[in-house]
Amino acid sequence: MKVRDLLSVESIDLKGSATGKQDAINKMVALMEKRGNISDLETYRKAVEAREEESTTAVGGGIAIPHAKSDAVSKPGLAAMVLKNGVDYDSPDGDPVNLMFLIAAPNTKENVHLEVLSRLSTLLMDETFAKSLVNAASPDQFLSLIDAAEEKRAKEEQVKAAAAPGSYEILAVTACPTGIAHTYMAAEALEKAGEKAGIPVKVETRGSGGAKNVLTAEEIKNARAIIVAADTKVPMDRFNGKKVLEVHVADGINKADELLTRADSAPTFSGGGGSDDGAGATSGGGTIYQHLMSGVSHMLPFVIGGGILVALAFLVDTLAGVSVDAGGMFGSATPLAAFLKSIGGVAMGMMVPVLSGYIAFSIADRPGLAVGFTGGMIAAAGNPALADYIETWTNLGTDGGFIQNFAFSADGVNTVSGFLGGIVIGFVSGYVVNWLKKVTEGLPDALSGIRPTLIYPLCGIFIVGVLMYFIFNPIIGIINTALSNGLNGIYNSGAIWLLGLLLGAMMAIDMGGPINKAAYVFGTGMLAQAAVDPSLEQAAFISMAAVMVGGMVPPVGIALACRIFPKKFTGAEKASWVSNLIMGASFITEGAIPFAAADPSHVIPATMAGAGVAGLLSALFGCTLRAPHGGIFVFATVGNPLMYIVAWLAGSAVTCALLGVLKKDVE
Repeated sequence: MKVRDLLSVESIDLKGSATGKQDAINKMVALMEKRGNISDLETYRKAVEAREEESTTAVGGGIAIPHAKSDAVSKPGLAAMVLKNGVDYDSPDGDPVNLMFLIAAPNTKENVHLEVLSRLSTLLMDETFAKSLVNAASPDQFLSLIDAAEEKRAKEEQVKAAAAPGSYEILAVTACPTGIAHTYMAAEALEKAGEKAGIPVKVETRGSGGAKNVLTAEEIKNARAIIVAADTKVPMDRFNGKKVLEVHVADGINKADELLTRADSAPTFSGGGGSDDGAGATSGGGTIYQHLMSGVSHMLPFVIGGGILVALAFLVDTLAGVSVDAGGMFGSATPLAAFLKSIGGVAMGMMVPVLSGYIAFSIADRPGLAVGFTGGMIAAAGNPALADYIETWTNLGTDGGFIQNFAFSADGVNTVSGFLGGIVIGFVSGYVVNWLKKVTEGLPDALSGIRPTLIYPLCGIFIVGVLMYFIFNPIIGIINTALSNGLNGIYNSGAIWLLGLLLGAMMAIDMGGPINKAAYVFGTGMLAQAAVDPSLEQAAFISMAAVMVGGMVPPVGIALACRIFPKKFTGAEKASWVSNLIMGASFITEGAIPFAAADPSHVIPATMAGAGVAGLLSALFGCTLRAPHGGIFVFATVGNPLMYIVAWLAGSAVTCALLGVLKKDVE
């Protein structure tokens, strides 16, 4: 079978245009329908869109290859469209797409056509060939160019096979979720990079048609290093003791030269049955930090959206003349404020379950989601009231003992484990589900199908529920109480400035990295705790204010330095001062990253000092913040806003001045 067999004149449009990515997909699907191999247009379109949601199918160089396997496809087919004016398609290189191929694959075991589709994917890696297709004068010429390139490629493969070396210095494995296009394009890019660098490279492709060009034990033994460019699981145990570099499949396509350079300094692989995400993960789904960040990244939209709505509720009441001293009514005293606070409160209430659920998802994949969500809900809600269970325990002939006085809520016992409990139970849920997977591996085939739908959720939720009610909620509840008392003690002692200094400085150390995230997660976690412990509100709101002002300082301080000390910066750096002002004002600390990366020994101390001063002053002035994000757009909800601005500008001025002193003039 050849590419020509899957492509027809009717499914080629050389004068295409699209207003955006979705419009381009719609037009490509319409072209595929002309091919006559689609039984249900909408079902197929949804399959293409679902694949696109996983990651963009644009591969750079002006090319996109959307694709999908679906029951709505009666036989394999291709559609092609040239867009002379290009279309924004979320390309990894940021360039518009002007050549698109849509792949339709039937959802069957026969995968002969995948060989053809992999051949097309590798052909498109040749820029000259791709440009010739864009400039084709007619569909017939378009097809002739493909035929000629395919024939040339086949001859090259024969020559390569005949002259294949007995050993390879670098081995690689490529795989993508659907195994149709990116798998083979990454393989082609790595092989070409090896030829260019004079390094023998062999690539195993794990596509929908199965593993091809499989690496042998002897080849693995003799190789210097292995590159795993995959977004799906691949067998990893065979690489024990070898240097293994794990990256996304898109990096195999776009950063092949860089990967060959990095491979020799990759960490030595030990243990594990497969890579969960191809992004440097080890067995079990990656590092603890990666699991935590998976939960945090999914949680943040709930925190930010819900938090700002709650902050707006307070703003509405403030504008309506309601006093902060109104107590529990403040923020819901007027109808509009009550409405906003209700919606925001629902979103904020989801943050701990989402955090737990997606930590578990990161560890155990989809089966961990329900178990983690349930554990997070219990962490957020706390244990049931003791009074609800006294009668039950009495009827059972016991006084309840430990259970009555510790596991369930009683006077003086806080069993809401909240944010900390959500983190703990997220990890526990993931590992519990992985354990269930392992212990049920020996079940008969007839029962294997009920593992993800019955055994994992039933047993997992029960185990996690028992652990939460009888261990984690009571213990972490005590820790939360101690934390509340400690923070209130710091606040009452007048040492809140120290907390503000630390949180502000942490926001400016790695600008979006682990330390920055730790400070931000602490601030948002404090807001969550304040929602269930009103006595913690003042310390929590001051902490959140210090976190945000600390994150707003680095980009603004750098922008000021670009204007005041222009000799210290390159032309490109100076040109970014306006964008840094905007990012700083919007609480986007990452605007400072290029400057810190270019000169870390001078820029990072300057940003840390400025952010620390801003956090310290914010806390000293008693500035409070009820919203977890928003920058200047939520300043109206800040307690003592004038002094908050003073703290922000003072910190920015410190960063600016230190940059003027520490940085050398650019030659």
